[in-house]
Amino acid sequence: MKRALWLTATAPIAICAATPALAQIGTPYSAGMVVGALPVAIAIGAGAFALIAMAALRNVIRENKANRDLTSDQISGLRALVDEYEALLAGTRELTVLWSDGATEPKFLGQAAAVLPPGRRADTVLNLHSWLAPEEAATLTKALEALRVEGQGFDLGVTSSDGRQLRATGWVLGGAVAVRLRPSLLQRQTAALLEDRTVLADPVSARAILSLLPCPAFVRDGQNKLTYANPTYLDLAKTLGRFAPTGDIPELADSVALGDKPQSRTVSFPTAGGAYELVEFPLNGGRAGYFEPLKQVATPVDADFEPGVSQLSAVMEVLSTPIAIFNAARELVQFNGAYAELFNLNPKWLRLGMDERSILDRLRTEGMLPNEPDYHKWRAKHLTSYQLTEPTEREPWHLPDGRTIQVIAAPAGPKGGVIYVFEDITARLELESRNKSLSNVQRETLNALSESVAVFGTNGRLTLSNPQLSKLWKLPMNQLGANPHIDQIAEACGEVMPEDGAVIWRDLKRRIIDLNPMRADTTGRIARADGCLVDYAVTRLPDGQTMMTFMDVTDSANYSRVLKERNDALVTADRLKDAFVQNVSYELRSPLTNIIGFADLLSSEDMGPLNDKQRAYTDYIRASSVTLGVLIDNILDLATVDAGIAELRPAAVDIPAVVEKARAGLAATFPDIGGERPLDIVVDVPTGIAPIQADSTRLVQVLYNLLSNAARFSEPGGEIRLSVEERGERVLFIVEDDGAPMTDETRAAMLDPVQTSGRQRGAGLGLAIVRTFVSLHGGTISMEKREPRGNRVVVNLPRAVPLAGAAE
Repeated sequence: MKRALWLTATAPIAICAATPALAQIGTPYSAGMVVGALPVAIAIGAGAFALIAMAALRNVIRENKANRDLTSDQISGLRALVDEYEALLAGTRELTVLWSDGATEPKFLGQAAAVLPPGRRADTVLNLHSWLAPEEAATLTKALEALRVEGQGFDLGVTSSDGRQLRATGWVLGGAVAVRLRPSLLQRQTAALLEDRTVLADPVSARAILSLLPCPAFVRDGQNKLTYANPTYLDLAKTLGRFAPTGDIPELADSVALGDKPQSRTVSFPTAGGAYELVEFPLNGGRAGYFEPLKQVATPVDADFEPGVSQLSAVMEVLSTPIAIFNAARELVQFNGAYAELFNLNPKWLRLGMDERSILDRLRTEGMLPNEPDYHKWRAKHLTSYQLTEPTEREPWHLPDGRTIQVIAAPAGPKGGVIYVFEDITARLELESRNKSLSNVQRETLNALSESVAVFGTNGRLTLSNPQLSKLWKLPMNQLGANPHIDQIAEACGEVMPEDGAVIWRDLKRRIIDLNPMRADTTGRIARADGCLVDYAVTRLPDGQTMMTFMDVTDSANYSRVLKERNDALVTADRLKDAFVQNVSYELRSPLTNIIGFADLLSSEDMGPLNDKQRAYTDYIRASSVTLGVLIDNILDLATVDAGIAELRPAAVDIPAVVEKARAGLAATFPDIGGERPLDIVVDVPTGIAPIQADSTRLVQVLYNLLSNAARFSEPGGEIRLSVEERGERVLFIVEDDGAPMTDETRAAMLDPVQTSGRQRGAGLGLAIVRTFVSLHGGTISMEKREPRGNRVVVNLPRAVPLAGAAE
């Protein structure tokens, strides 16, 4: 095809090249004719090329389709072959685990029931501790790690937890690894089961089976003579140097009598691997047996390990600190009971010689390791402890059960290995957390105080303070450091307060560093040069430290000084008032007495008769003089009350006589002058009323002031009624009038002496006297309005004064 294409493409070129030759031989074809035929030749060549290319393309497409069909058939065949192999493996009594290169999960092929207990899934086979004995699981785990990490194959026998004998084989498949688990050809079951399986067995069938065993096996006839031995048996005999006459089989162990039950015993071949377990069982017409090598248990202490480690067992066992020692091969060589107890490890499972990775895997399964998202990465980081050259404190383990374990790793010796020291620091961390929380609360409390607080240690250094200390003394605490000495504080204070800062703190220093055991707490006040007043207190703490508290009392001291000055001024003013009242009363009473005397003299007409107008004026003078005298007496009484020296002189008081004195006093104060209608004073006292215990003078003043107050509110000719009533052990004095109702100011005058104008002038002073003397007698007073007009005042007094005393 390629050749045809080449000829088609080069035909026009050949025609052009042959034109000169045709011209030389004298052919009838001229060059012009050749040139004219050239387009035709090109067109013919192009068409031929297209036809040939189309045919070639169809041929290529046909070949590709045939290749795809062939490839698809091959792939289908391979898939069918794989399915057949998988079905074949699934039908065999074995289980294969395959780790493919790049796959995240292993693949399981075969029957899980051939290896695992009934009902278990195939993917649980990798949980070795769930179906193998602890020592078997540890051995197989170590072999699997060597296979996957280092590519080391293995072939070993294991015993399941239910007693079945299994064979585990591991090998490398290119970039993948596989492990096959299958039952051994001869299972060691219970005696009854073996008996059931060998009842119908004959020597010929036994030979066929024993020839496939990887361990030495043999068959004896009824005369106890060896009639068959498998190749492994013969190799062992050759190794041991046991030979027999030609045609006979050498004996490896002494023959013993065997009944109808299977038996086993241990035999030792030191030159051929050590100890073996000899298992024999009966056959029809004889018996058979095999030698199974016993696994070597790791020695308690590696002989090549650091000398003297074996002597540490007794010392480690009495320690309460968990300790575990591993050699350079990561094998456990020493541990104490505290280590097993810390992680709840069964002492029967934890044995010397175990790989640390197996122990870590077990701890992870039981939830005794930190919950890490990438466990393998965490384990690899932990195993770097074997590279340490000095003791190192590893990161704490925060276990799921809430405990926190501190791990300290140290090199075990020059030949490698590591010593782990574990400490349960859960309680310590909880205590530290509580202490930190308490410290934070104390710190916040100190910071919230308005007082400045400073605690100094016995060395004179500041151990605790709050921000108010820096604010009060203007100290640059950020420059003084965490625990400045008191000398540094004095120096810094002297710089910001040059007048007296250093002097103040030197004086405080003597109180802080006082080591006298009998020293007492002290308090005082500091007056700084800047006008600030500071109260301080020095308190000795039980631990020997000294606490100082400072309080800026400048404002409160100023307030106290102002209040004291005002109080002194008030006391002085009150004293002046009392002196003034006494002086004024004395000065007024003398001329008043003269006025009253001359008025009485004029009204007596001893100096001659008076006309009506003169008599009226004289009566006004006399009435006003009496009123003025009463006011002076009230002023003096109020002065004695304010001074707290007003006293009662209780005695038996005749109520009608007291009422009459009060009425007479009112009549003298409000006489019939100038034709005005006089007040109608009505007195209503029960006949035969018993006397009461009271101060008669003060009681007359009470009744007079009440009558006078009623008179001031009454119109000329108005009625004023004074009545007395008995209420058990109390006596009521009731004063009623029909004048204008009392105002609120007048009612308040019973408490405060308020001066009013007009006819009510002096009412407040009299009511204040009434209130005071009624209270001294242990009585009460009430005021109310009458309807439609008037007022009513009730004084309620006990028949006996509770206690004579001074007014306060």
